[in-house]
Amino acid sequence: MSSDIKDRPTLDLDNRAELGFCGFFRALEKKSNSTIRIFERSSGDYYSVHGDDALYIARTVYKTSTVLKYLGGDINTGIPSCTMSRLVTESFLREALLVHQMRVEIWVTDTRKGGNAADWRLGRRASPGNLQELEEILFANTDLAVAPIVAAIQLTLQKGQKVIGAAFADTTERYIGVSEFVDNDLFSNLESLVIQLGIKECLVPISDLNKEYDLQKIHAVLKRCNVVISEIRRADFQTKNAEQDLNRLLDGEMSIVSRPEFEMTHAMGSAAGLIKYLSLLADDSNFGHYTLRKHDLAQYMRLDASAVRALNLMPSSQLGGNKSMSLFGLLDKCKTTQGSRLLSQWLKQPLMNLDQIRERQSLVGQFVDDTELLQTLHNDYLRSVPDLNRIAKKFQKNKAQLQDIVRVYQVVIKLPDLQESLQGATECPDLINKHYLTPLADCIGNLTKLQELVETMIDLTKVDYHQYQIKADFDPTLGELEVQMNEAYRQMMREQARVSDDLQMELDKRLKLEKNPIYGYCFRLTRIDAVCIRNQTSRYIELAVQRNGVHFTTPTLKQLSTDHSDAAQEYQRVQSTLVKEVMGIVNSYCPVFEQLNDLLAHLDVILSLAHTAVQAPIPYIRPDMTDIGDLRLTAARHPCLEVQDDVSFIPNDVTLIHNQMEFQVITGPNMSGKSTYIRQIGVIVLMAQVGSFVPCQEAQICLFDSVLARVGAGDNQLKGISTFMAEMLETSSILKTATERSLIIIDELGRGTSTHDGFGLAWAISEYILKNIRCFCLFATHFHELTALTDEFPQVGNLHVMAHVGEVDGRREITLLYKVKPGICDQSFGIHVAELANFPDSVVKLARRKAEELEDFAVAATDDTNHGNPKQPASRKADEVKSGSGAPPVTGMAAAQFGPEEEQAGRAMVEQFMAEFSQTPNLKQLTPSEVRAAVKILRDKYHSDFQGNAYVQDILQAL
Repeated sequence: MSSDIKDRPTLDLDNRAELGFCGFFRALEKKSNSTIRIFERSSGDYYSVHGDDALYIARTVYKTSTVLKYLGGDINTGIPSCTMSRLVTESFLREALLVHQMRVEIWVTDTRKGGNAADWRLGRRASPGNLQELEEILFANTDLAVAPIVAAIQLTLQKGQKVIGAAFADTTERYIGVSEFVDNDLFSNLESLVIQLGIKECLVPISDLNKEYDLQKIHAVLKRCNVVISEIRRADFQTKNAEQDLNRLLDGEMSIVSRPEFEMTHAMGSAAGLIKYLSLLADDSNFGHYTLRKHDLAQYMRLDASAVRALNLMPSSQLGGNKSMSLFGLLDKCKTTQGSRLLSQWLKQPLMNLDQIRERQSLVGQFVDDTELLQTLHNDYLRSVPDLNRIAKKFQKNKAQLQDIVRVYQVVIKLPDLQESLQGATECPDLINKHYLTPLADCIGNLTKLQELVETMIDLTKVDYHQYQIKADFDPTLGELEVQMNEAYRQMMREQARVSDDLQMELDKRLKLEKNPIYGYCFRLTRIDAVCIRNQTSRYIELAVQRNGVHFTTPTLKQLSTDHSDAAQEYQRVQSTLVKEVMGIVNSYCPVFEQLNDLLAHLDVILSLAHTAVQAPIPYIRPDMTDIGDLRLTAARHPCLEVQDDVSFIPNDVTLIHNQMEFQVITGPNMSGKSTYIRQIGVIVLMAQVGSFVPCQEAQICLFDSVLARVGAGDNQLKGISTFMAEMLETSSILKTATERSLIIIDELGRGTSTHDGFGLAWAISEYILKNIRCFCLFATHFHELTALTDEFPQVGNLHVMAHVGEVDGRREITLLYKVKPGICDQSFGIHVAELANFPDSVVKLARRKAEELEDFAVAATDDTNHGNPKQPASRKADEVKSGSGAPPVTGMAAAQFGPEEEQAGRAMVEQFMAEFSQTPNLKQLTPSEVRAAVKILRDKYHSDFQGNAYVQDILQAL
């Protein structure tokens, strides 16, 4: 049994309280499925959940229904209920808010009133973008790894144009950002904004989506980017409210009206709604501590949601627990939480400024060349640096403790040594001075007085024992009280020695002096030894008999304990007064903490990029960056794949040249590496514009304003979007967004519809990119006929991934070489891939026979109708490629024997059967008998469906 279940608290309510709570719970306003209501019990000692929430907790947290209790009835009529300990609740809240992006409500009651149902009220709430009220619970033992960005947007039509006014905020770093821009029909600029900022939650006006088509599109964009949508009243988007609110929140004396951002009226309206939603004005500590930023989309490379997924930019559940499978996981060697946050931001905001990119690469190069300095800075200075932004916020909210001051002090005392180490960097001294040494010198100068204050007031000798106190000799009153406590304790030890002699009990071994939370200082004997104090009530006073022994005292010890307690209470009172004074002084240093935090985060990211470059299987190199030009990569590798266990990555050269080789069509067998080839180019380009070194032998890279991808669209049936519709939406967005300086990555476009329609769309889209956009494009496809584009467009280049085909025992065998070479792959290997997936021999043989029948039929049809036109796509090639799994295609014989609807349904059944079989766990490791057993299970599953379809029956008879 799990310890979580075994240690789970018990919810004990009398009948009256149980019935009262049930009535209250049933009367609560209905909530969304993504919201969890948690009820605080016993002042936070434990928590309870009820109704559907209890069922969810039982299923996802405890993974058993035995934890459920039904209040107010039985399993059919009662309310399912479940309890969670404080530790389990904190763990669940982190998972719910940060991973599953749920909303949370915590309901509390005034225990002084007896906890009646009428006393319950909503105490705290949180959402993925607004964690303020639960920060102390969520991050009590860990720092915030991902910034909770929440945004508000509103759409306005101006002169026929769609204008988006956006505001966003980070309550941890305390800033509000604004942006205003014109968008297209697909709102691709909004998508870029969401990706660049890493928005977790977005506020939109309440609306009827059935009547407002544009808002439907906005909702679709936000959902595609995995953003939680919260609707608020339109009346909250009032520009007139923003002026007063921002003047109270922003630092500095300048009125918001005087700032250029105030002219962005739609963004100001969004800022007003955002401020109200976050209740920023309800917390006085926010006043004067927020900064205002303007976000310009053109500053950074644009990424769409599909590109983020295709390039595996950030960790996801699909990548499993392997951290290095995502680019962020690979590059994140940061030692600080703030460094990891900044790296995440950099990856979503690749630079468009060539000078800034070169500065970052020069800094990375400094530490690539000086690995000793790299290790020193990483391990000696950054490893123990806390999240200074979060500590500053605690001071501003008056929630900091002496421990927080000590944590800052431990950073401050290392700064001179850090400064000295950085002065040894000689590769780019000007940049080191600009980014680190000059601002570091300012921080050291500003924090000198703080260091002196801490060393004067705080007893640092006790820090190693996790005791954080003001020095007793700092204040005369504290000194006197400490003398009194020490004297009282010495007298108690003398009394212990006297009692030890009197009772003939060995000191400290049998007679112990202990501090009890109820009785204060007292003596303890084992229950056996306690016989010696019986019937001596005038000399020895028994206090309690417990499992660990008998607690007792003497009149003298009782008085000494009282004296010690009184002195300790007064000591604590004086200490608290002094601590408040210290906190007030330290609070004035918060701007310096934030400046130092940004400096160390920047250094941490640069060191992390250098560490990754040095530790790669083959060290990364610095790319030659140009503003406008060509893309040439020598021996390029995929950074995430090359570090995987048991992978020997085969590098490939890449050449993209304007007007010569700007559109590449890549063909080749399934699993041959086409997708890896085109994706690694996108990853390398992004890494270069972030400022990182890249996994190549040589690299010449021009600046791209966007990386746009159409890769592996999946069904989204819950939202009413099919595979084909999803890929069409993504492709439409690419065509409307891309410019001459974009990089487009397309993988297997057109598979979601019929062969002829799919090929037609692939050709038309390619032609549009070539004629109208003229940007670099990588197009991986199984439509071999697409290679005929070279006949009409000289800037198209055909590449193929090599595969060796040979004969073994009379069977054709394929060996994938993963090497990309010029030319065309003019044959499909779908059936061979089915063999690699251990398909039964009978299925493979039937697939070959049917494919040959289709080839004969398609050739005849082509000769009759196309008069040998080579550009007309042959059905055999396209259908075999499209199925991939070797599913029997439509033949001329089948078309005549079966009705089209029955044939189509039968083909769908067989393809579904084969697709499900290919997902069998550990398929390649199964023995032949295990494979046959797996096939039998699937045949039994589909037996009734197969029996009802004559087309499938014909196939089965052939087997």
